[in-house]
Amino acid sequence: MHFNQTNHQKKNILVVDDTPDNLRLLSAMLTAQGFEVRKALNGKMALTACQMVLPDVILLDINMPGMDGYQVCQQLKADDKTSEVPVIFISALDDVVDKVKAFDVGGVDYIAKPFHGAEVVLRIENQINLRLLQVKLQEKNFLLQQALDNLKASQVQQIQNEKMVALGQLVAGLAHEINNPISFIYGNLQYAGQYVEDLINIIEVYQQEYPKPTPKIQQIAKDLDLNFIIKDLQNLIGAMYRGSDRIREIVLALQHFSRHDEAEIKRVNIHEDIENTLVMLQHRLREAADRPAIVVVKDYGNLPLVTCYASELNQVFMHLLNNAIDAIEEGMRNQFPEEGMGNEEWGMGNQSSTPYSLLPTLQIRIHTEVTDLNLVKIAIADNGLGIEESLRSRLFDPFFTTKPVGKGSGLGLSISYQIIVQKHRGNISCTSSAGKGAEFVIEIPVEQPDISSQFSKLEKGLGTGD
Repeated sequence: MHFNQTNHQKKNILVVDDTPDNLRLLSAMLTAQGFEVRKALNGKMALTACQMVLPDVILLDINMPGMDGYQVCQQLKADDKTSEVPVIFISALDDVVDKVKAFDVGGVDYIAKPFHGAEVVLRIENQINLRLLQVKLQEKNFLLQQALDNLKASQVQQIQNEKMVALGQLVAGLAHEINNPISFIYGNLQYAGQYVEDLINIIEVYQQEYPKPTPKIQQIAKDLDLNFIIKDLQNLIGAMYRGSDRIREIVLALQHFSRHDEAEIKRVNIHEDIENTLVMLQHRLREAADRPAIVVVKDYGNLPLVTCYASELNQVFMHLLNNAIDAIEEGMRNQFPEEGMGNEEWGMGNQSSTPYSLLPTLQIRIHTEVTDLNLVKIAIADNGLGIEESLRSRLFDPFFTTKPVGKGSGLGLSISYQIIVQKHRGNISCTSSAGKGAEFVIEIPVEQPDISSQFSKLEKGLGTGD
């Protein structure tokens, strides 16, 4: 009796039976069909044999001393290494209950004794072919998943590049357009302030030289409240100075954030970049109608200049700080729904009746240091809503977001991951628990090897006049 052996040449079959005659019969029959056969007299020997060499199929008896076939199968299926190996039960028990239990514990087939050799071989062949098809399907699924991941990554990269180019051009253009008129205003305020002082001095001299003005002048001074105008005009000039100076700071922060006019590779002061990003987010950190201000605690270490892609690193800071603010605000909504913070029109209409002094301190903490591995570590922590453990493993997946529909694109953390891990050879991680805030930690090398070599060549060329 010979069967087609093309599909089972050298396939490894483990036969487990406490009856030596059955072992010899099955071994001889399967060996004659071209299978490589190993034998085990009990469950423990079978488990040991599987750990040594993984079989392609297991023929497993049920009634055995010490550990029956059901228990052996359960242990095989509980082990990641052996869980995929097909188990065919072969037993004298022919009751339906026994067969059902065999399938419940993970068996793929059941052969009743006394068996026929042709049936055993065909059933083994079927399981081997099924297993081959499963492996091929898994390989195809893996390749498809890999292709999908690559497609998503390329989409994210394309979106990121387009966003960075558009953002850089927009911010640089705005900064340039705002900078010209504000520089004109700021520069002329100095002269305007001096002119006002001169005019006030002249008025004061007139008051001293002519202490008794005409009735008409007295009436005009009374109608205008001259003393108030003189005092308030000086305050107005000071306020305009402070306002224009603030605009200049914002313009400078915009220019630093976009770095549109600088080389892509640059040695930067990380703390300056964080500060510039915080300037961009001041409007979100300030006290709102229904929540206190968000306090930013800065625990800065002594950092060297870091060689990096500055504009893209700024984008990471922006994503993480924006997410921290979102988490804090969402945490306030959940914690104080009775105060109107849970309404759809949050921030409009109802206002919190709880005094700010009784509300929890809303806080973002930024910590920086240089690690022993010469990595710059930047940790951004908040005391907001927190992230459930089941969601943390997917945080950096493209298009995955924990925010409500319409609130997030699912790209911010994915882009941040690509910038930190792929472009800077660093690491980004998150530790969090629901209701207890979250901390994102970035680690990047102080020097990027290929970038640093470019800098060395550039600096050498500049120094020698080449």
